[in-house]
Amino acid sequence: MDVHDLKKEIQQRLQNRKYLIVLDDVWEQDIYFQIHDALHDLPGSRIIITTRKDHVAGISSPTRHLELEPLSQSDAFDLFCRRAFYNREGHICPKDFEMIATSIVDRCRGLPLAIVTIGGMLSSRQRLDIWTQKYNQLRSELSNNDHIRAILDLSYHDLPYNLRLCFLYCCLFPEDYHMSRESLVRLWVAEGFVRSKDKKTPEMVAESYLMELIHCNMLQVVEYDELGRVNTCKMHDIVRELAISVAKEERFASADDYATMILVQQDKDVRRLSLCGWKDHRAVKIKLPHLRTVLSLGGTASSPGMLSSILSESIYLTVLELQDSEVTEVPASIGRLFHLRYIGLRGTKVKSLPNSIENLSNLHTLDIKQTQIEKLPRGVVMIKKLRHLLADRYADEKQTEFRYFIGVQAPKGLSNLEELQTLETVQSSFELAEQLKKLVQLSSLWIDDISADDCANLFATLSTMPLLSSLLLSARDENEVLCFEALKPRSTYLHRLITRGQWAKGTLNCQIFFSHGKNLKYLAISWCHLVEDPLGMLAPHMPNLTYLRLNNMYSAKTLVLSKDSFPNLKTLVLKHMHDVSELKIIDGALPCIDGLYIVSLSKLDKVPQGIESLRSLKKLWLLSLHKDFRTQWDTEGMHLKMVHVPEVRV
Repeated sequence: MDVHDLKKEIQQRLQNRKYLIVLDDVWEQDIYFQIHDALHDLPGSRIIITTRKDHVAGISSPTRHLELEPLSQSDAFDLFCRRAFYNREGHICPKDFEMIATSIVDRCRGLPLAIVTIGGMLSSRQRLDIWTQKYNQLRSELSNNDHIRAILDLSYHDLPYNLRLCFLYCCLFPEDYHMSRESLVRLWVAEGFVRSKDKKTPEMVAESYLMELIHCNMLQVVEYDELGRVNTCKMHDIVRELAISVAKEERFASADDYATMILVQQDKDVRRLSLCGWKDHRAVKIKLPHLRTVLSLGGTASSPGMLSSILSESIYLTVLELQDSEVTEVPASIGRLFHLRYIGLRGTKVKSLPNSIENLSNLHTLDIKQTQIEKLPRGVVMIKKLRHLLADRYADEKQTEFRYFIGVQAPKGLSNLEELQTLETVQSSFELAEQLKKLVQLSSLWIDDISADDCANLFATLSTMPLLSSLLLSARDENEVLCFEALKPRSTYLHRLITRGQWAKGTLNCQIFFSHGKNLKYLAISWCHLVEDPLGMLAPHMPNLTYLRLNNMYSAKTLVLSKDSFPNLKTLVLKHMHDVSELKIIDGALPCIDGLYIVSLSKLDKVPQGIESLRSLKKLWLLSLHKDFRTQWDTEGMHLKMVHVPEVRV
């Protein structure tokens, strides 16, 4: 939000309410003064500001200052053991490690970031001689006053060479940026930081590198996915400062304004350039002959003049990431970049790709999601090293209710791309089933615009794919009836299934759930008419499901979650369930549920029976229900805490 919208939202939320507001890690006083007039002065209300800047603390009177002290010895030692011995029961420090562990903790002076960083570094080295060696190094490193910097520096130099490169790469992203696991993995592979090992693909090795950086506390997890894998992560701002400092020493560079760019161009050896904060509209011609990487996430840095100069002057370019930037056209000169392995145009206004793209024989990733590209150049099928093809565009206003995105047309010769691992999203056609038969490396496949006539051949081909793990199947429109009974996947890796459209015979009694249900972790079903209770039908066959979304469905009037149903489910979304007037939750159902989202069930006029049995519930979202729902909630003395969660449209 901008400041105006934020103030408006605050005023609406806080009207006649006591409140506690926390503004965390504030660097400038303006952050508070821009919104303070929206805060009502109600007795008992409080505002807490955390900061490392004295002038920010000056907003309040000295009597309201609380300077945080370092951790006590016992708390510091406990925190260290939780990191260093995270895989031991109770995180108990072994007797023979107690003396050296105590010495290490003393050196950290009670600073939490220093403690968790050094603890994470030592967690994979459970040998007394190695700990003693690291402690001796620590003593020399801490000869200066900046303990945090010294410990982070030691942790950085303790990393293997390839992990150092992956770590430094993360500082190219903006501060507090939530880095996607999938994007990081693809970028690291494109940069050549990762090689295949044994039978593991480079992507698998890159994921293991990511986990090592997280265990070392060099990166922080923001969100996990349904498989318990890291979904997004970020860098602590102090860790990022270290990475930026080291990156400059090792020929990385970050330029966010015009003046810095001019200085950067004096160093012709610059390899990687971050323009993520660029807001200057002045035309700049970049002449960096050794440039390998350009990251411009948003902003104006990818204006036509600047982009053309990059493509013409930097012939060794390997990564071009322009996500959410203002680029509208890709110059034909991009076809000269023989070394290019990664093109990211997601969220831009690009309408087409030049035919010269067929010359990029080393391209690994082409990300054109949420652009305006309707059709791929024919020559894209000549890029035989392509591993990840991500392409779709937003639907127009008339289609958004059912199809909020549309896939691209599958080019003739798609079967030539035998190294494809990801294909999202492609439109269905009569020939698609035959083209997919050779793509045995596919793990993620999203197909749009499927007709009833396509089902038999298409689903038969999908059933034979050995590595398929994520599958989206969307019908041509909400009235198209698809025969999902023909889908009998052999892949034991298939954990994510998303369907949009009518199920033949109006039932979920299909082979995919009976024979494959135990493998599914994520299931989303939308736009179908059923004669049954979907929860009752699915529960016996899906013991490992962690995410379930039912959207725009007609079904039985009463939904029942019986005892022991969905023992591992963490998120349940029920949206636009048009016939549902009652939801029963039997004690023992959903023992691990974290989030329950009930939205737009216009006939639901009663509080879900048994909702009080969901003892693990942390997020409850009840929105746009029957008018009598609120009355019953208030009458029975229940207190509803509305938690707004951004909608994930899948």
